[in-house]
Amino acid sequence: MSDLFGGDTRVAPAENKTSRSRGRAKQQRERKRRRRRSIWVLIVAILMVAGAAYVVVELMGGLFQGGGSADSGVEDYSGVGHGAVEVVIKPGDTGADMAQTLVDAGVVATTKAFNDAFAANPQAASIQPGTYNMLLEMPASDAVIALLNPSSRVSFNVTIPEGLTKGQIATKISEKMAIPVEEVNAAIADPAAIGLPAEANGDAEGWLFPATYDIEPDATAASVLTQMTAQTVAVLTQKGVPQDQWATVLNKASMVEREARLPEDRPKVARAIENRLAKEMPLSVDSSVAYGLGKPGTGLSTADTQDANNPYNTYKHLGLPPTPIASPGVASIDAVLAPAEGDWLFWVTVNLDTGETLFATTYDDHLANVAQLRAWQEENSK
Repeated sequence: MSDLFGGDTRVAPAENKTSRSRGRAKQQRERKRRRRRSIWVLIVAILMVAGAAYVVVELMGGLFQGGGSADSGVEDYSGVGHGAVEVVIKPGDTGADMAQTLVDAGVVATTKAFNDAFAANPQAASIQPGTYNMLLEMPASDAVIALLNPSSRVSFNVTIPEGLTKGQIATKISEKMAIPVEEVNAAIADPAAIGLPAEANGDAEGWLFPATYDIEPDATAASVLTQMTAQTVAVLTQKGVPQDQWATVLNKASMVEREARLPEDRPKVARAIENRLAKEMPLSVDSSVAYGLGKPGTGLSTADTQDANNPYNTYKHLGLPPTPIASPGVASIDAVLAPAEGDWLFWVTVNLDTGETLFATTYDDHLANVAQLRAWQEENSK
């Protein structure tokens, strides 16, 4: 019967089974292909979202963090740095203080990075106060090394004007060198450390020459003060002042410095001082009295001028004050060495704005000049 229908019907079931198996396999392969395609689509989508988020953070992050550069999310810089900026490490600054200073200046990325680098460097505690040249965006470890390198410190000038006391000079040096004023005062009080001549009798007042000095990065208070005392000796020597007269010249010149406001008045004040000394008259120098009391000369009272307990009260004690009362400049030293010719015994500044000073040979004339000062004071107090 099978031949009548064109073939052997006994093989048909096997063929149908094979066909169905092939269909199922094809379906499985298709499903796997669709799953793989879905996974890749998902991965690409995730990457695109992540990339977009990164761009948004980089571009917009500063708006939510109070400003800052595109590197605000960096914990520590990895490059060598660039540009230049000066930073000041103050006396007493801790590692944390330095970290904040460097972050604010754009030197290091974060305070944490610097604090970690500071803790990891055993020499970090020896970083000195001062002004430093630093790179921008430095690795924190490099920043610590730079602060330890003396060549990173900025050399600078310090200018000491004429007529300052040693205390005022100490304050200026402290501010300029960023070192404690106590350290400067300690050096001033150590004659050997600053090369103070024996003629100063251990007191640096008047011996710290007013000038502009170059300060090296590794300079100390003592080394700067040594330059000043050496300059005083150099000036006195250059002008041919005998060594046994150094202290006397500086003493007189310090009063000229504080009393004369105008250059042309310095030789006249110097002469008036010499005339009073020659007549054994009290010098009656207000600036000396004020120095002994630690107050301005314009703030003296009658009681102040009558206080004999003040060793600098030249109303009550004859002769020169115990020490100079300030650091005189070259002009005042020259005035003492070459006083003007005249018989003046009195002087008074009658205009405290312009420094106009009148000189007199008699007490009555002096009182008339003082009256001019009182009139000026009354007019300008309104």
